[in-house]
Amino acid sequence: MTNSMMPLREQDLDPDPLRQFAAWFELAAQTGLAQPEAAVVATATADGAPSARFVLVKGFDERGFVFFTNYESRKGRELGENPRAALLFYWEPLGRQVRIEGPVERVSVQETDAYVRSRPRGKQLGALASPQSQVIESREWLERRVAELAERYGTGELPLPEAWGGLRVQPGSYEFWQQRDDRLHDRIRYVRGSEPDWRRERLSP
Repeated sequence: MTNSMMPLREQDLDPDPLRQFAAWFELAAQTGLAQPEAAVVATATADGAPSARFVLVKGFDERGFVFFTNYESRKGRELGENPRAALLFYWEPLGRQVRIEGPVERVSVQETDAYVRSRPRGKQLGALASPQSQVIESREWLERRVAELAERYGTGELPLPEAWGGLRVQPGSYEFWQQRDDRLHDRIRYVRGSEPDWRRERLSP
């Protein structure tokens, strides 16, 4: 039976959507996808103008789903004005997607520091050099910035980029989508019931 024919039944799902997500994520990783952690994150300005882009989700647990960015980037500014986001994972080989929506908070400085120090040096230099989402004069200007920083710090420890760090999406809802034939896809949404329980409901495709 192909994944597009597999039913998604309420009784087969874990009562905890985080555990259910982890199971699907593990299966997606086993398909050989280069970046199963890639997700679209959608944000909006204070007056509701939306924008979306891909990010890499670097971790998830009972506290939420974490990605890293420059807080002065477009998504960083929008989340400062309107701290809610939607994440969308799509795993084509499995015919599955997961939507997650909820409020957003900054992670601790300690979490950001641990992540930054785990990155290859070239990526650390890139984050330091790039004024993310701002207009720059040329590609050459950016490459010069990287070269100048590399010369300044040599092999020493690089500083943390200013206004750069992690953001955590705290799920208020999850939706699990399974591809089926003839557009009769399965959609199961988890919404908060009595804390800490979740209520499951089926949505029409």
